[in-house]
Amino acid sequence: MDFKVIKQDHTTGARLGWLDTGRGIVETPVFMPVGTQATVKAMTPEEIRAVGGRLILSNAYHLYLRPGYEIIREAGGLHRFMHWDGPILTDSGGFQVFSLSPLCRVTAEGVTFRSHIDGSEHFFSPEKAMEIQAALGSDIAMAFDECVPYPCAYDKAQVAVEHTTRWAERCLSVKRPAGQNVFGIVQGSVFSGLRERSARELADMDFPGYAVGGLSVGEPKDLMYDILKQTVPLLPEDKPRYLMGVGSPDCLLEGVALGIDMFDCVLPTRIARNGTVLTSKGKLVVRNAGYARDFSPLEPGCSCYACRHYTRAYVRHLIKAGEVLGIRLTTIHNLHFTLQLMGKIREAISSGRFGEFKRSFLENYCSD
Repeated sequence: MDFKVIKQDHTTGARLGWLDTGRGIVETPVFMPVGTQATVKAMTPEEIRAVGGRLILSNAYHLYLRPGYEIIREAGGLHRFMHWDGPILTDSGGFQVFSLSPLCRVTAEGVTFRSHIDGSEHFFSPEKAMEIQAALGSDIAMAFDECVPYPCAYDKAQVAVEHTTRWAERCLSVKRPAGQNVFGIVQGSVFSGLRERSARELADMDFPGYAVGGLSVGEPKDLMYDILKQTVPLLPEDKPRYLMGVGSPDCLLEGVALGIDMFDCVLPTRIARNGTVLTSKGKLVVRNAGYARDFSPLEPGCSCYACRHYTRAYVRHLIKAGEVLGIRLTTIHNLHFTLQLMGKIREAISSGRFGEFKRSFLENYCSD
């Protein structure tokens, strides 16, 4: 994998760069649509390409449980299985193990958990997480980590950092397919000392890239930004920096300003299925009765397929009637909006006006 910072904004930490995993160059900062189950919900790969998607995320935990990673291996790997020829990043499943399983037993060896699907018991070790991701054949595989909830006691967060460091070392020692790169994940909850410890220990291991995990799990946004301000400068400048699970427009702008290069989040697709769309002024709940006779597009001036051909009134009708096309159109719009925003961010960094663009956008955008 090759990563290069091309330009940095002189007033913030915003960076313009490119990332080459061997499957084509991805411009950064980049937002990754989430294809948890080997699909971005309601979208075909061709549609993801059409809205600007170049790098997507899938999840090792979910694919391990269903359909099973051996089936995907037999199919020729995740790219062939899901008909996606661009790069794929796979999450190790650490977050899902702790968030979806009501009862987990954590030891220095790994985590025993029960499936959220049928209650069956399973065990994930760092080696197992890497074995699964090797079978999937992703371009970027995340190290297995322990993610704690918010709020969290200091002692629990400290043990999680210790596990994360030891597990990261074990992940690096596992043989991987040619071309698969492993990213380390910084943990430490909201404790700056633990974040610094985790970042320094992982930086010493010389991963190809680094993620900041354990944020956007319920803590106030200002606290998340404070943790990022303390953590990001500790990560190598010549490696990509990935903020996990963050994707609202305001958080994307703030994250870029703090030096983040990569993002992922289910927010654009999840709220689309609830009849909510993203606009430059904030969220618009198109399923609301007030749009029943609104014959304007979801966002005036938007060039996405949904806005070029359909009205708020029609999309609302589809959603209220339970028609699948409704959530397909809101999903297309939300991913187009998010990926176009990232393109505008890159243009602003390139032209030396990122700070101005960020201020202008946030003045008009309502994040509530």
